[in-house]
Amino acid sequence: VQLVESGGGLVQAGGSLRLSCKASSRTFSSYAVGWFRRAPVKERDFVAGISWSGGSTYYSDSVKGRFTISRDSATNTVYLQMSSLKPEDTAVYYCAADTDGLGRYSYEYTYWGQGTQVTVSS
Repeated sequence: VQLVESGGGLVQAGGSLRLSCKASSRTFSSYAVGWFRRAPVKERDFVAGISWSGGSTYYSDSVKGRFTISRDSATNTVYLQMSSLKPEDTAVYYCAADTDGLGRYSYEYTYWGQGTQVTVSS
């Protein structure tokens, strides 16, 4: 499975961005997907995840209420809608996929995209 993220960019604090994660596999609807981010000199952290069916979603406490994860099986795409962005949201955002259910840790995901940079200015 190849994953390609897009939608990153520079935005002012309080603004919004929508990230996309498009998969090459026609069986992508069988994969749980997670979004992670890595800020400079920090570990890669879980942001949000969605089950293969889309029926379950999880968020880190730092983004809950501001970010929304969703998926469109028809286009093999998972989205991360980010609102009320803060400078501390600045990071490279990665999507990841795996068939083994919805996880919150990097090691639980087999397939990764190349990342997209999000920069939030104050």
